[in-house]
Amino acid sequence: MSEWPLLLASTAGGVGLFLLGMQLMTDGLKLAAGRQLEQLLAAATRSRARALAAGAAVTALVQSSSAVTVATIGFVNAGLMNLAQSLWVLFGANVGTTMTGWLVALVGLKLKVEVLALPLVGVGMALRLAGGERRRGALGQALAGFGVLFVGIGVLQQAFTGIAATVQLPEGAGPWAVLAQLGIGFLLTTLMQSSSAALTVALSAAAGGLLSAQGAAAVVIGANVGTTVTAVLAAVGATANAKRAAAAHVLFNVITGAVALALLPWLVAAHAALREALGATPDPAAKLAAFHTAFNVLGVLLMWPLAAGLTRWLEARWRGPESDEGRPRHLDRNVLGVPTLALDALERELARLLALSARIVTRVFEGDTVAAIEPQSQAAERLRRAVAEFVVQVGRQGLPESAARRLPELLRSARHAEVAVQAALEAAGATPPPSAGPDAQAWQAFRAAAFAVMRGGEAATRAEPELERCYERLKARLLQAASMARTALDQADAALERASDLHRAVRQLADGWRFLRSAREPGDAGPADPGVNAP
Repeated sequence: MSEWPLLLASTAGGVGLFLLGMQLMTDGLKLAAGRQLEQLLAAATRSRARALAAGAAVTALVQSSSAVTVATIGFVNAGLMNLAQSLWVLFGANVGTTMTGWLVALVGLKLKVEVLALPLVGVGMALRLAGGERRRGALGQALAGFGVLFVGIGVLQQAFTGIAATVQLPEGAGPWAVLAQLGIGFLLTTLMQSSSAALTVALSAAAGGLLSAQGAAAVVIGANVGTTVTAVLAAVGATANAKRAAAAHVLFNVITGAVALALLPWLVAAHAALREALGATPDPAAKLAAFHTAFNVLGVLLMWPLAAGLTRWLEARWRGPESDEGRPRHLDRNVLGVPTLALDALERELARLLALSARIVTRVFEGDTVAAIEPQSQAAERLRRAVAEFVVQVGRQGLPESAARRLPELLRSARHAEVAVQAALEAAGATPPPSAGPDAQAWQAFRAAAFAVMRGGEAATRAEPELERCYERLKARLLQAASMARTALDQADAALERASDLHRAVRQLADGWRFLRSAREPGDAGPADPGVNAP
């Protein structure tokens, strides 16, 4: 019994090293791949099969289904991918996570740490220190993480070899034994927030003789279902699209787990017979990795005929909050871990903020009062605050240099939207323009030029000189009317003040769109400029 504290410490340390290695490797690969990773996912979703393959391939590459799920949510929010396509990327990500099991079974449990893992850590950290924040540094971080991951596996393997002599985990095929095995897998994933780590523990336990083939398979099923806890937590307070994606992830894992559990004895027996027919070696870890892959593929086959109905059901859920103009639709904390996605989401929310601000200015042009536009102006302020808070969160992520340069431009864009709404509120409190006469014609020309500028885009930039000409003509007309006593002096002053406020609001919106466009990376079309629907 005196060995127990040391064995438990070794187990905890092995899990910790594995999780640290996974995090270093995933973060490094995400930074190194950057926008290329996003482009691969976005381009590979033209069919179910391609989306499935893309999800599996990218997850196998970055060794994190969470990163792929976050990227997928970002694409759905951006309109680059619809919900139906995203489901297959998410299902493919579940298949891609099985690569971790194969790495552990075929390499990790057979690897001498001092031969490969430790040199990987050394070389990786040398690249990280020499490369800094550049791609070479990110690749070095990933390489070091890969080595640390295998060091953790080695520690776990040694710990479970010692534990096997004194501990007996739940065995047998009875309902209580299977339930206990499922609970172990579910609890491990919930506590460690990583199905890959739970799978590694199960593989190490199977290799160390603590679990039978069927018992280890039940643990793996429990670990897969345990990943739904992470998805549910990630969806709390998130956008509607994030909630739909999380729900799809939960349904896939629960349905797949339930079917695999019901067929567990037959699946294990069929798998053993197949391995025997193929002459495969009786390696417990390899058996478990193969089972993990087989039952995730089974889940894909089960979902194939159900996907269309599932998509329709999900699209009908969580619609209420999106009717609130002041509620963010693209700012999702889950995308903060991928800098390019976070900035893209920020751009799209800023496009919404500018469009909402433009609609407020439009209503003032049409004669609405302060009381009439107050609900929309409050919504714009809520959205602006959400954008500002998200900018702070993005800035804390340790952005690469190219991404860090985009943040100030995005902040300027939000500031211009705020000033535009303030100017519109001031204009709404002044005397409304006349409905007939020469002054009315000057107001109409000014209004038309303003609408052209507020639409955003390159055409709006070309319309700005006409806005200035119309504004100068309107001022001249109002001053002439006052000097010739056609208009009372106080009315002329109020009209000039209204024109000045509206001109300032439109100029602020034009600058806001300009800063938003300048924040985009070269070659990135970015979100469309929604502008306003001028009458």
